[in-house]
Amino acid sequence: MNKIYYLASCDTCRKIIKSLPKDNNLVFHDIKQNPITEAELEEMYKLSGSYEALFSKKAQLYKSMDLKNKSLTEEDYKKYILEHYTFLSRPVFIIDNQIYIGNTQPVTLQVMKALS
Repeated sequence: MNKIYYLASCDTCRKIIKSLPKDNNLVFHDIKQNPITEAELEEMYKLSGSYEALFSKKAQLYKSMDLKNKSLTEEDYKKYILEHYTFLSRPVFIIDNQIYIGNTQPVTLQVMKALS
């Protein structure tokens, strides 16, 4: 099952979603309305190989909690992502057992190619 984990209130996520092919067959998962489960995070971890790769260091909470000055472990990244949706780097696409994390142009182009 192809899926996108996104935040409906995120302008960048909305822009990317708008640009997706119309017949994309994606299951949309708004992480604020429906927080990710540990099982879903485990699936992402297996595909990405790292919780840190899934973690957003751009999150406001990351700055306000002064996490950049702490030495975080993989378990810390996992805990923070499960505690608050803002720590998941977004959007996260899972397409044909491949994971695409974030909103950089190269990632977005890879997603478009995978969906076409």
